[in-house]
Amino acid sequence: MGHNEFIVQVANMLKARFPYIYINTWEEERVLNILEQLTQEVSLIKTTRQCVIWSITQGMRCEDKKLDATIKSPIKALEFIEKYQEPALFILKDFHIYFGGELNRPADFEVIRKLRDLLPILKRSGVVKNIIFLSPRLVLPYDLQKDMVVMDFELPNKDQMMTLLDNLIEANQKNPNLKIDLSLEDKEILAKAALGLTHQEAENAYARAMVTYQKLDKHTRDVIIDEKRQIIQKEGLLEFIKAKYIMKDVGGLDNLKKWLLKRQNAFLDSAKRYCLPDPKGILIAGVPGCGKSLIAKAVSEMWHIPLLRLDIGKIYSGVLGSSEENLRKSIKVAETMAPCILWIDEIEKGFGRASVTDGGTSVRILGTFLTWLQEKKSSVFVVATANEIDQLPTELLRKGRFDEIFFVDLPTFVERREIFKVHLEKRLIDEEVKGNLVINDELLNNLANRTEGFVGSEIENIVINGLFDAYYEKRSLTELDLVRAIKNMVPLSVTQEEHITAIREWAQTRAVAATSLDARKNYKEFMHDVKQEDGNRPKAEVISIRGGRPVEF
Repeated sequence: MGHNEFIVQVANMLKARFPYIYINTWEEERVLNILEQLTQEVSLIKTTRQCVIWSITQGMRCEDKKLDATIKSPIKALEFIEKYQEPALFILKDFHIYFGGELNRPADFEVIRKLRDLLPILKRSGVVKNIIFLSPRLVLPYDLQKDMVVMDFELPNKDQMMTLLDNLIEANQKNPNLKIDLSLEDKEILAKAALGLTHQEAENAYARAMVTYQKLDKHTRDVIIDEKRQIIQKEGLLEFIKAKYIMKDVGGLDNLKKWLLKRQNAFLDSAKRYCLPDPKGILIAGVPGCGKSLIAKAVSEMWHIPLLRLDIGKIYSGVLGSSEENLRKSIKVAETMAPCILWIDEIEKGFGRASVTDGGTSVRILGTFLTWLQEKKSSVFVVATANEIDQLPTELLRKGRFDEIFFVDLPTFVERREIFKVHLEKRLIDEEVKGNLVINDELLNNLANRTEGFVGSEIENIVINGLFDAYYEKRSLTELDLVRAIKNMVPLSVTQEEHITAIREWAQTRAVAATSLDARKNYKEFMHDVKQEDGNRPKAEVISIRGGRPVEF
């Protein structure tokens, strides 16, 4: 519900003399400002009203009238409302505590009974009076559920965040110690980065960036994302993953990288000129240890949006019905953080084929997730990874759930070269450790040629094991250390040959190869290309053993 729509709906309820309205929001100050202005808008509510605010700490108060500040009892407050003889809108703060809204405080049945007694009086009174309950938590006793209208006050949208940012810039632009360097697109990026924060939280984040860095530019989003991390930590169902990897840390998978790069700015308004929808998500299936999870982490840095990890284990709970509620809460939190990436690792563990022994919980969980995935309008990009492809339900794989299904195979010769290069350059920072080892084509070709069938994580461990040998003997790393580590490792492709063959057969017609045609080469083809004098590398035939449709992006 938009800001203007909220005002119109509240105005209509006041005109219709709804006795009880429950507004669930953290933005108490913003709502109070709107309601105070609304009570004086004849064009919207016809009959103007006094705006009277009650809280347990300040009693009854009104801007232009002296009221009794000693009325701090909820019963006394309701009796005051009953006797009040002027048109008024009464705003009761944190009344949920009398509805059983606190764990150690049961519902106050005297208060509930008084509200039920007051209901016909408010409806039939010749004096126009309405009561609004304002609270950050939605707690409704069963006895009052039929008598109250519940409304959510949405967090600030992008336009409101832009206005907030403009106001802050205008208020601080004369500060000689503050540098402001923002284009219109940069402002849009900062405004969208703040979505999911309250007005006050966003203002605090922008102000903190100004004070900390003495500037306001597109990099301010890092401070805003840090502020969002607090929201995730408080909820506990999702994990905020700080992006420590970039796409250069991912060896190979160039087809998948190109697909992601083309959608890098898809959440900006400029994409709407092309009538493009927000990307929904991708399913990355394939051989374990080949970089599926690494891609999920790296895309967060590429797109400059937060990465949230959904732990399926936290969703399932022993209490009947609570698992579905946990999933709905997780989805709602992710949507308040949008635009963001929701990463579901090993999705088959939580959304695999439904079990008949759990009372239907897994079926309901899967149904809730699939409906949201199909119908979602929020800018939440889902990255799901899977190893046991045969465990995935067919409903999850059909078109419309994900934008694309990618298959990550065992790395090719070209990709193994790249993976070795990434890990060697990443770890050989100290010149003494590096010694005489030169990371050139000869070294990379030799290592890649020796590691046919090795996955990316195994290649990383080869480099680590070689470094441990060098460290133990207090010397520089040598090529011999790496070759020895290769000989001592039995790759996954040997220990799980049947499983990997089955995965490849599945992917032939059901998924797109994450590796492009050029990279899907064997050693001889690659060496032939290197020797081409004109430098034009001819397209090679796709190796038949490799899985995934050979589509290029």
